[in-house]
Amino acid sequence: MPDSQPQPPQPSSSSPGPADPSPLLLCGARLTDGRTVDVRLGGGRIEAVGTAGSLAAGGTRACGARVDLGGYLLLPAPAEPHTHADTALSADTEGPVSYEPRDVQRRATEATLLQLGHGTTAVRAHVRVGDVQGLGALAAVLQARRALRGLAELTTVAMPRVLTGAAGADGLAMLRDAVKMGASVVGGRPDLDPDPAGYVEAVLEVASEHGCPVDLHTDAGDPARLARLAAMAGGLRPGVSLSPCGDLGRLPSEVASRTADQLAAAGVSVVCLPQGGCGGVDRRGAAPVRLLRAAGVRVAAGSGALRDVSNPVGRGDPLEAAFLLASRYGLAPEEAYDAVSGSARAVLGLPEVRVEAGFPAELLAVRGDGLAGALSLGYSRVVVHQGRVVARTSAVREYCSSAASVELGLPRQGRGEVS
Repeated sequence: MPDSQPQPPQPSSSSPGPADPSPLLLCGARLTDGRTVDVRLGGGRIEAVGTAGSLAAGGTRACGARVDLGGYLLLPAPAEPHTHADTALSADTEGPVSYEPRDVQRRATEATLLQLGHGTTAVRAHVRVGDVQGLGALAAVLQARRALRGLAELTTVAMPRVLTGAAGADGLAMLRDAVKMGASVVGGRPDLDPDPAGYVEAVLEVASEHGCPVDLHTDAGDPARLARLAAMAGGLRPGVSLSPCGDLGRLPSEVASRTADQLAAAGVSVVCLPQGGCGGVDRRGAAPVRLLRAAGVRVAAGSGALRDVSNPVGRGDPLEAAFLLASRYGLAPEEAYDAVSGSARAVLGLPEVRVEAGFPAELLAVRGDGLAGALSLGYSRVVVHQGRVVARTSAVREYCSSAASVELGLPRQGRGEVS
């Protein structure tokens, strides 16, 4: 039962345009605490949350457009802290990946829309700068960002290859130019530089100059190198995150625990990639999320490669990432979902979202009664960004008639009828 291809809905009574001042009423949604509520949205925020039917007084004119969410679980929308928009959807390309601006823009736009259909309303894309692509790939992703405004929030991380020595002078200049162009985060892979500590120092210097966050790729297999990085990064605002840190789980337990404590003390976040690796690291394997969380490290989860040569079947689905954290790495469903929503938003520097009045209207409705069921079989989804419905995905499962289904009264699709 494949998901249908999500497409941004056309403006309608249930999908007001950005300039539409009328509120949007989400009716009959279930919350994770078991309540069934109506939620009124307006001005990009949650205006009110009340018991089902309590906000509908006054009719459609007073309440604005309505969306029936009966049978759906309403959640804060996921955020994507680690994807590669410049290489996404290139797995089937013959020969080298094209970095022609038009090709990069098309892939970045399509990849972001694909993730939006899964529920992700904010995406951080790592983009290579320097070498053959220069700043062209970054310019193309920034153009995609502008085209997607109002549908999803796309931000970019500039990733130079080398920053130290004579060979790194051009990379450092290009990194500064990338920030001036519009890259909002500086990063890269220090392990590829002849002087990893010097690379980190250069990135932190640029970040300090421009007030940018830092997001670095590392396998995290060298505890001494991680300790130096934590010492240099400690206290930097608006913050430092590392990903995917898969080798941290292969270290002796006492070494991994000490390293986790150092990262926590420095305020460094870790973004794991439970769905697979990406082109920025050599080895796969998720970071030891339970150990990191126990030490007080903020742990978020990202998608990594989205159907490129590093993972040709990457889905970019945050619910799959949360499912894997729960099923494979032992997190409770609530903890797993936080890794792709609340903690992911915090890594991106975005405001917290709760289904409460006053919070941003960044929401995901998933068909299901509870969070565990949503992570297991949450195919049908309604996505809200800035207070309006921006994507829908509907999935239908059908079985042929059987005596067993009639006798036992089994549902044909979840808790409802096939629609």
